[in-house]
Amino acid sequence: MLAISKQYTQSYKKRQHMVITTNIMFVINLTNTTMNIVLQHIAPTFVSCKHQPLINFRDGLTIDPFIPPRRKDKVVIVMGATGTGKSRLSIDLAKHFSAEVVNSDKMQIYDGLDIITNKVTDKETCGIQHHLLSIIDPNEVFTATDFCQCATKAVDSIISKGQLPIIAGGSNSYIKALVNDDIEFKSRYECCFLWIDVNLKILQRFVSERVDKMVKEGLVEEAREFFNPDGDYTSGIRRAIGVPEMHQYFINENNKMINEDTRDKMLQIAIENIKVNTYKLACCQRQNILRLESQFEWKINRLDATEAFEKKGIESNQAWHRIVYEQSTQIVRHFRGEELLNIPSPPPSSSSTSFLPKVATMTH
Repeated sequence: MLAISKQYTQSYKKRQHMVITTNIMFVINLTNTTMNIVLQHIAPTFVSCKHQPLINFRDGLTIDPFIPPRRKDKVVIVMGATGTGKSRLSIDLAKHFSAEVVNSDKMQIYDGLDIITNKVTDKETCGIQHHLLSIIDPNEVFTATDFCQCATKAVDSIISKGQLPIIAGGSNSYIKALVNDDIEFKSRYECCFLWIDVNLKILQRFVSERVDKMVKEGLVEEAREFFNPDGDYTSGIRRAIGVPEMHQYFINENNKMINEDTRDKMLQIAIENIKVNTYKLACCQRQNILRLESQFEWKINRLDATEAFEKKGIESNQAWHRIVYEQSTQIVRHFRGEELLNIPSPPPSSSSTSFLPKVATMTH
């Protein structure tokens, strides 16, 4: 009797276990069915999302780890009118921050006319690597789109070496195309804008002196190499200020009907036209920076270098170091997250937009 009771008890427990197991399987199947129904309704919502959901239904109820967006790399952009010292500041910053310079001057990209386009010399670079200098044939057409492609490759190369890219040049149309219009660049890089500003009357005097210096260094001889009586001054490097202005002089240079005094006067007129057009270009460049700042709300750090241009010799260098170099290095350190920024805002420039001449289409 005891054996029968024990056998019955074991049989009852076995049946009970089978019932419990069946119930569990039913619940699991019901859960999976419900989950599939829910997934069918909400899947389109997740597909349309920009980011993957944290909760993953397809592989079971799991929570994916949060993946933060990729941190943007830092790029410094040095802006300013022609003659304000963009190359000087970019080299100063490159030495301080272990950086390399990417040229954004549309004439310096072409090979040739080193004096007329005022390219930095090997000595002036102080060993700092410069990109996009003298890389294009003088007769080729080089567009803003071409610049964006070349500049992005140069920036990538610099960052891959763990260094800071510094883009410097006066061609604001190239900077706008890169920063505003190039989607890839906008998505990958964060920019710090430095604007070297100089009172226009002071800058006009400096530009005039610089042209005289260029003439002594061989501007006329350099322009003669690109002279062509039927030449096109609307494309390639021949657009550079200093080439079209010399055209009339070169045409009459060997004219035996013109005496030497007249030829000398023609040369002086050509040189004066170079000065005038260079100054007009500087005015246009300054206007464009102001427009970019207001129209696209760029946060541009203005550095008023007028004092450094008013003074001479050691005093000029000291003013540059205090006003331009020290302030810009502090701005860049803050931009890179190295320290807090504590720079007093500079007073408004004494050169107003009302002083700018009305300028039509410019060379360069």
